[in-house]
Amino acid sequence: MKIIIVGGGGREHALAWKLAQSPGVDEIVCAPGNAGTAALGRNVPVAAEDIEGIAALAKKEGAGLVVVGPEAPLAMGLADRLEEEGVPVFGPSRAAAQLEASKAFSKELMEEAGIPTAAFGVFEDPAAAKRFVRERGGAWAVKADGLAAGKGVLICPDTASAETAIAEVMEKRAFGEAGARCLAEEFLKGEEASLLAFVDGRTARLMPSAQDHKPIGEGDTGPNTGGMGAYSPAPVMTPELEARAMREVILPAVDAMSKRGTPYQGILYAGLMIKDGEFKVLEFNCRFGDPECQPLLMRMDSDLLPVLLACASGALPEAEISFSAEPAACVVMAAGGYPGDYRKGDVIGGLDEANAIEGAHVFHAGTKPGGGGETLTSGGRVLGVTARGPDVKTALERAYEAAGLIHWDDAYYRKDIGAKALRRLS
Repeated sequence: MKIIIVGGGGREHALAWKLAQSPGVDEIVCAPGNAGTAALGRNVPVAAEDIEGIAALAKKEGAGLVVVGPEAPLAMGLADRLEEEGVPVFGPSRAAAQLEASKAFSKELMEEAGIPTAAFGVFEDPAAAKRFVRERGGAWAVKADGLAAGKGVLICPDTASAETAIAEVMEKRAFGEAGARCLAEEFLKGEEASLLAFVDGRTARLMPSAQDHKPIGEGDTGPNTGGMGAYSPAPVMTPELEARAMREVILPAVDAMSKRGTPYQGILYAGLMIKDGEFKVLEFNCRFGDPECQPLLMRMDSDLLPVLLACASGALPEAEISFSAEPAACVVMAAGGYPGDYRKGDVIGGLDEANAIEGAHVFHAGTKPGGGGETLTSGGRVLGVTARGPDVKTALERAYEAAGLIHWDDAYYRKDIGAKALRRLS
């Protein structure tokens, strides 16, 4: 079977890496891909957001399955367009992808389904939003309603900073049209965890828990990024909490979407805030997290292809899904200056040496092949250095050992990925 993977980040390289191991896969085509996916299949210069271009490519290539990595093409209706062409697709419809594409839609669905979440208000008028936070006081999370590449959330410790954040989002449009509406949400304290599930429209199967690290700086300081590292499992997410989250979050969301006539198929990602053995949902995402995808797929022992096909065809209960008990961790290496301005085109060294570390694999994100066989930086988050080991400590040590062998001018990575897990386990 020929597989088309839509996207060009670390998540898509991890998907290509895992699918390349399937005996059912004959060829992998990535649109647009990166330097890492080029070593596993064939890259084609079609942008992930080029809906008609992807549909034409899928027909031309005779794709047996299209796997959509990023959220933007899903929110634009790529899955619907492929279904019109009779091409099997892994990823939710445009209507179902609203769970991520509109935070207001997501919060309203949580209220409707009785899913625990923070108190909130949705606003199209910045003055009304400012009045809302001023009247209630306290700390807030101000969120752009639409897609903002994982960066559209501003944490505000008091009313004054919340009003400033509302102005940034709605008046200055710091996140573009994603800020046409905004949410002011009660700030939740605790520890975050990510819980992802495969969904076929009616049923769901959980993956192990994970924990992402969004802020650029160590100690979770500085502006949010698309993710600076992740590990799985997350000790804060106990087996009891996982079972409860399945009952109280994942299944109610799947049922609510089905009842609305917009069944959800693909990856359903719940971001949870956990405190004192209780949780509330921060957000839903409609795709694999990046970088959570990298350690999760490194832990997956079963064949990924039949699972994706089962989600696309409504046959998930029969799919074999198994994960190793061994943890895995991912350290994201970024270009200096990210998430602000950064340089592109630097030559990356040490990739072969890093991949030779026991249990490690380097997933490419913002990379491209150079003209002389070298690999160049081409984005803000450049690599996801991932490793598996017998315990979290070993997995992290291997990932950091591999990251330490990679070099380019002004490379940056956090040195405290997984620190929360190590503290809990000790």
